[in-house]
Amino acid sequence: MDFDDDARLDASQVEDVGGGRGGFPRGGIAVGGGAAGIIVLLLALIFGINPGDITGRDQPPALQPGSDLSQQCRTGADADQSEKCRVVGVVNSIQDYWSGKIDGYTPAKTILYTGGVQTACGAAESSVGPFYCPADQRVYIDLNFFNDLRTRFGAEGGPFAQAYVIAHEYGHHVQNLLGTMGRVGQAAGAQGASVRLELQADCFAGVWARNAVNTGFYAKPFSDADIREALDAAAAVGDDRIQEQMRGRINPEAFTHGTSEQRTKWFGNGYRTGDPARCDTFSGGI
Repeated sequence: MDFDDDARLDASQVEDVGGGRGGFPRGGIAVGGGAAGIIVLLLALIFGINPGDITGRDQPPALQPGSDLSQQCRTGADADQSEKCRVVGVVNSIQDYWSGKIDGYTPAKTILYTGGVQTACGAAESSVGPFYCPADQRVYIDLNFFNDLRTRFGAEGGPFAQAYVIAHEYGHHVQNLLGTMGRVGQAAGAQGASVRLELQADCFAGVWARNAVNTGFYAKPFSDADIREALDAAAAVGDDRIQEQMRGRINPEAFTHGTSEQRTKWFGNGYRTGDPARCDTFSGGI
């Protein structure tokens, strides 16, 4: 995944707030958002268990200062050298693509935090994984999650695995802008609305990946190796795989994100077609 060295980054789309204080009490998660909807989590909330049991990080880290990304992240060359600047480049490309597809597209800022953060949907700590809050239209990421993706969940990892995760969360922003979230609800289960929302977000991530080179931020289209990173990450966070790993059994009635096979299928469908209209996960079987 190579950025165009001369591409100009807009660091205002990403804010590094630092942090280090978690928001969830041991044994539960407190989230909210009222009528605005839901927090869509990548990993936690699947089983109703303490997210610290998944990540092994019960104690919040020491307070960490944020950084001024506008001074660090100016060009595509910076994005090739720095993880935080890479996030800026990915976010810029994703929003450039969707702004050309949705009339009146409203940009969503990504918040990088450490340990814990307060959101309009409630308090969150890093153990929940990346998530989108529809109440404040922001994506929240603790970059430590990407280490967990490899060490706890067995994903290959890599820069494009990170890009897939970010693109998935922006898929939820697109759903929010289109009114899909409020329209379909959030029922769990193998054929439920929650799974269908998540799979559509995977498909939207694939659509962006197919079209990303046209946004002007990348030097060339993504390679087969890049796409394999995304597919591997999608498989690693399938409901069936995580349930088997955490509980030793699979309960389809508790599915919220889709199986490994479904997640790779729908990302692949989006990437193959490059067309968001081909991401209808709400009609028929999935």
